[in-house]
Amino acid sequence: MDENLKNSDPEKEPEHKNDEDGNNSQIDYSRKLNPIISPISAAFIGLFGGFFLYQIVGGVLTLLIFGLDIEKAPVNGFRLMTMAGQVLFILLPALLFSKWFYEDVTTVIRFKPARWKEVGLFVIGIIILTPLLQNFVVIQNYFIDKLASSSSTVQSIKLLFDNLNDKVETTYSNLIMAHSIPEGLLVILVVAAVPAVCEEVMFRGFIQKSFELKFKPYLAILVTSIFFGLYHFNPYGLIPLIALGSYFGFAAYMSDSIFTSMSLHFLNNFVAVIMFFIAGNEDVMSTSVDNAVDLKSSITIFVLLLLIFSGVIYMIIKYYKDKKSYV
Repeated sequence: MDENLKNSDPEKEPEHKNDEDGNNSQIDYSRKLNPIISPISAAFIGLFGGFFLYQIVGGVLTLLIFGLDIEKAPVNGFRLMTMAGQVLFILLPALLFSKWFYEDVTTVIRFKPARWKEVGLFVIGIIILTPLLQNFVVIQNYFIDKLASSSSTVQSIKLLFDNLNDKVETTYSNLIMAHSIPEGLLVILVVAAVPAVCEEVMFRGFIQKSFELKFKPYLAILVTSIFFGLYHFNPYGLIPLIALGSYFGFAAYMSDSIFTSMSLHFLNNFVAVIMFFIAGNEDVMSTSVDNAVDLKSSITIFVLLLLIFSGVIYMIIKYYKDKKSYV
């Protein structure tokens, strides 16, 4: 990662603002943000508050409305409930916490327009990162299966993960199964658009910015991404989710716009939904262990994509470094 990114003072992170000529000038947002509590405390209040509201309160409300057998719930009702939960228990708390703890919601959330050229740079990265992570899951699951066959302890853990993974996949499969164009549009809204807005405002907005006030930027991005991965309860997809969250966080930090990471988040989910529509089966969403893989081919593709992705990251960092020097 660039030395400017590593060595910047988190208490005095530069924020970008367009001057009269449309160029980015640097201002010190530490003069604008005056948290009433420790930013670390604020971040964890956001993490645990959002988790409690969305997972616990939202879960209880779902059970009260639809009963214990969620799979028999009306699918559109469940979709609307999921969307309402994201807005009420993730987006709204993030905005309220930003206002209560910092007052300046715009700066905390990074509500600034994203330049299309910069978004395009990050889109190149997500196009490469998606198949890279898919190959990682294949390799990861191959070795998990091998370890499970030789260790009863690993086998027990694997069975636990399999059960949790099956529940996650069943839930998502029910959400994204569509039988008409209007239903397909509703699925895109619920699975791609709403999470992109709500989760980015909470994680890459309020939580990551809070961590940035005390941690180096790369550490703030990583810590936020770890919680982002854990938040999704996807055991086999945990590391890819952390990597994906790190890229979203990197995009939000470098562009200083939440709309950049929102665009990437939406694109990632949108492509997954479209692929599911085209394939017409649950295999697109699956992260379960599959022993029938060509390991050598998967590793070769993974390494190749990793090298290309590293080149894209270098290109993005150089772009912003040159831009800063020009300004």
